[in-house]
Amino acid sequence: RARFKIYLIDEVHMLSKNSFNALLKTLEEPPPHIKFLLATTDPQKVPVTVLSRCLQFNLKRMSRAQIFSHLQFLTEQESIEAEAGALTQLASAADGSMRDALSLLDQAIAYGAGKVQQEAVYAMLGSISADYLIRLFKALQTRQAASLLKEARSIIEHSPDYQRLCAEMINLLQQLALFQADPGLVNDDQFDQELLQQLGSSWSTDEVQLYYQILLQGRQDLLIAPDEPSAFEMLMLRLLAFAPAGDMPGQDEALKKKPEPGRIVARRAPEDEAATTEDHSGHSKLHDFTEESANQHSFEERVGLDQEDVSVTESIPDTPTEIQSESLPETQPETSTATLTNGSSGPADGGLGWPDLAYSLGLVGLAQEIVANSVVQNYHDSELELALSAEIHELANATIESEIVQALNRKLGVSLNLRLSVNHKLPADTPVEVRIERLKQERLDVIEAIKQENVVKKLQQTLAVELDESSVVKVDA
Repeated sequence: RARFKIYLIDEVHMLSKNSFNALLKTLEEPPPHIKFLLATTDPQKVPVTVLSRCLQFNLKRMSRAQIFSHLQFLTEQESIEAEAGALTQLASAADGSMRDALSLLDQAIAYGAGKVQQEAVYAMLGSISADYLIRLFKALQTRQAASLLKEARSIIEHSPDYQRLCAEMINLLQQLALFQADPGLVNDDQFDQELLQQLGSSWSTDEVQLYYQILLQGRQDLLIAPDEPSAFEMLMLRLLAFAPAGDMPGQDEALKKKPEPGRIVARRAPEDEAATTEDHSGHSKLHDFTEESANQHSFEERVGLDQEDVSVTESIPDTPTEIQSESLPETQPETSTATLTNGSSGPADGGLGWPDLAYSLGLVGLAQEIVANSVVQNYHDSELELALSAEIHELANATIESEIVQALNRKLGVSLNLRLSVNHKLPADTPVEVRIERLKQERLDVIEAIKQENVVKKLQQTLAVELDESSVVKVDA
């Protein structure tokens, strides 16, 4: 007779609370001839009182190579005809579990009428052949939307499991990233070295990481999409849309047109909002001029001064410093009188005063942005020509042009013929640039006025503090 009696309880986390309580006493003082083996895939659901009385052994996931080797051994022993590609797919679908691999193998044998064939396994799992996957990535290489969608739709015709399809694409990109880092790191024989070499030579490491992240996120989006085939097509187009810009061979013209950093910024009312813009390097030209004050503290608590000595408001803010606009000297805008060069605003604009006129037409939205980023090229005998940069000119259309003409006619009381032209060397004195310079100068004047206030001077002398110029904001009366 055996020395021990062994009880094996599989999926022990499924036991009820009363069952665990009944088992706990036996586990605390087990008979010497009894051994319990408790198996579970979710140890978090097992009570701590039970876990504390057990030796825990965490079983590692099996690699695909190990699962493939064992499945191959079993099919040879059972004299079952099995294709290597089919066994590779089963090993991948098992996800590290030999039990799942054996279950899938039984299903594949029944599905293939006693044979394990690659096409039958693809159909059973809802996956696709690696050939389709390779053609899809090669179409992505060409940067042609039509070619990529053609390959995507040929895959859609097979009604694949889109989650598994995205997982296979992600797996290929992961192997490609390893290959780019060091070819010796690749440990998956599903994709040959020649394919990885071809893809790795045409894509940078940044592109591979970008595609990996897009597919990873897109796999989650497929779960909430109302139509998976359409969502998969959108995912393929997203791979094209977010590819790094550049003139690649065969790239669609529509894909080449990337928006360049320009001077357009969204504004609602030029008199109420401070303008901010960016230069061609992408750096901000003017700090935010509309921050709100907060965290106010009592002036008497912070400064040991009598109210008779200095007249201030009840509290002084930490950040930002606020001032009333009427307490400061107002700066009158000066109309630019620079000589006309390459279409810039100046005396040759017929006295229009374009930098000021552009913001007084009552335009909004895109029409306002276009006139704010333009200069007067020519104005003579009711003929007005505005010069725009190439990227701004693309935004204009007949409707917007008509809106601008109507606003000019109302403002000037004349009937104008407007023409919009392209100037590749547009000067920097467009209305928006002039306005920004005025705001910057106004802000400097405000800061200087604050420094001259007696309150500020006394604070600096008493507390040895400095004015934080970046916290200065303008508050309308």
